[in-house]
Amino acid sequence: MAGQSSACWVLVPVKAFSRAKLRLASVLSAGERKELAIAMATTVVEAARPMPIAVVCDDAEVATWAEGLGVAVIWSPGGDLSTAVQDGVTHLASAGVSYALIVHADLPHAREIGPLTGWNGVTLVPDRHLDGTNAICIPTASDFRFSFGAGSFRAHVAEASRRGLPLRIVRDQLLGWDIDLPPDLEAIEGTMFLAPRCQLRAGRRIARNVD
Repeated sequence: MAGQSSACWVLVPVKAFSRAKLRLASVLSAGERKELAIAMATTVVEAARPMPIAVVCDDAEVATWAEGLGVAVIWSPGGDLSTAVQDGVTHLASAGVSYALIVHADLPHAREIGPLTGWNGVTLVPDRHLDGTNAICIPTASDFRFSFGAGSFRAHVAEASRRGLPLRIVRDQLLGWDIDLPPDLEAIEGTMFLAPRCQLRAGRRIARNVD
């Protein structure tokens, strides 16, 4: 990353593909979950171009995948999501990057995320339930503390206020839909993310769970 400082980098935290989306285990096999995770993460990376991009991870397979896409890799072993993002932002700040746009890797409809940059403060994109945070852009020098997980949207709003940072909230229908639970899969039915046989099995299993 030396010599590649820029006003803003996109930071994508990516969990090991073999451990991704375990809450979908009732409807998708391990192989299907891995393929889904790779496809969604690739979509997010492509949506971030032509901005400079870094993937933060603790898995060799993920690092190889990221390097194959031509993006930088920041290693953050052993921590949770918030710790990984904090490590990534610290790394970018030390490289002279002024802003970091953190975008989660499980957004199948991600498109044109560039407009989320350019705000002199914090930009938040909540999930469709106004509970989680699917994307957030922050000044790297702000010492912003991340609190990803349930209720992170409210926690990040409060953190922006605590830091005295101007706040912009962007409700985006495409970026607001992440994939965590079986019912979320309806957002990607009939797309490249789920093969026909996989869709059929998932649909049947979801129906059984509902019944």
